[in-house]
Amino acid sequence: MIDHLNSAVYGIQRSAIREYSALAAKTPGCVALTLGEPDFDTPSVVIEQACQSLHHSETHYIPNSGNRELLEKISAFEKQHNGLDYSADEIIVTSGATEGLFITLFGILNPGDEVIIPTPAFGLYEQIVRLCRGIPVFLDTSDDHFQISKMKLRALINDRTKAIIINTPNNPTGCIYDGESLQAICNAITGKNIFAVCDDVYRQLIYTQDYHSFTEMTRLKDQIIVVQSYSKPYAMTGWRMGYVMMPYAIKERVELIHQYTVVSTPAPFQKACMEALDCDVTEMKDTYAKRRAYVMKRLQDMGLSFVTPLGGFYVFPSIEKYGMTSDQFCRRLIEEGGLALTPGSCFGCEGYVRLTYCYNDGQLKEGLDRLEGFIGKLEGNSHE
Repeated sequence: MIDHLNSAVYGIQRSAIREYSALAAKTPGCVALTLGEPDFDTPSVVIEQACQSLHHSETHYIPNSGNRELLEKISAFEKQHNGLDYSADEIIVTSGATEGLFITLFGILNPGDEVIIPTPAFGLYEQIVRLCRGIPVFLDTSDDHFQISKMKLRALINDRTKAIIINTPNNPTGCIYDGESLQAICNAITGKNIFAVCDDVYRQLIYTQDYHSFTEMTRLKDQIIVVQSYSKPYAMTGWRMGYVMMPYAIKERVELIHQYTVVSTPAPFQKACMEALDCDVTEMKDTYAKRRAYVMKRLQDMGLSFVTPLGGFYVFPSIEKYGMTSDQFCRRLIEEGGLALTPGSCFGCEGYVRLTYCYNDGQLKEGLDRLEGFIGKLEGNSHE
């Protein structure tokens, strides 16, 4: 019977990030800097609110898109903090950004439609596009300092192009798209039936004042779909809560996919998510900023080159000079150096590795000490 499954599932790959994390867990004494898992606990006020909801028996069915109070709170939050004008009727509370991306792409793609994915990119995008019978089309940004080349982008657009995924701050590079990149996308899709799917889950973790989101292209609002998550800024990865915002007419159809996929998100988490939106994430962000500075200094001292990350909690140093694939580098690093990083191949970009700095200071220091020792041996061997 295995040969009679939906044909779309056969080409889907398991998360290589998880595989490397599992390999690290199986290696005695190995330090892992792989997962984008904040080391903070969920704010206590959020947990307390969820407990109160449970004690008050708020455990029954809720509207598919989420409780009205939460939807209105999200609408007000986005207006106040990000200048986005989405009403409560244009928002769906989802089971994390992952479900938000899935129902969005399932809702807009027909078989054979193409989705442009600037790489390096989170591998989830490609797999969801394929599950939705779409065709991922990759735009390599590695030769352009991880920015969008208007010429390369234009060359990929054709009558089958249905969407482009915009992830800024980016996972895995930590880079943000500059004004030229955002304008290149704007120019490329204006007047065309192409959606801009904005994965803005790291938007609250930015270390520069010079940040702009594609959502500022308000004249293209009918083409923009915004995906958000509670996971990263509020350390709520295990809660699996997020939301999507889109024009009402599109939301009405996409909501049906959400309804027949998960019905709704958990009732006890609605008010907890309202509480989260009132939380000040400055302490977390400041901590990540300090870790970022420490990691960059250590990498520079090791002679590893990278584009300065301006958001999120990742850095993407080049290991090309060592003459091996990123998989080979990372496997040897685990086996010989006792440290797990994520190979660039997981993100469609060879010659790099992703280091995650949302770990405590002690773990970061130990991990970077091990990386320094490992590359020291590689460089020593290269001079023999």
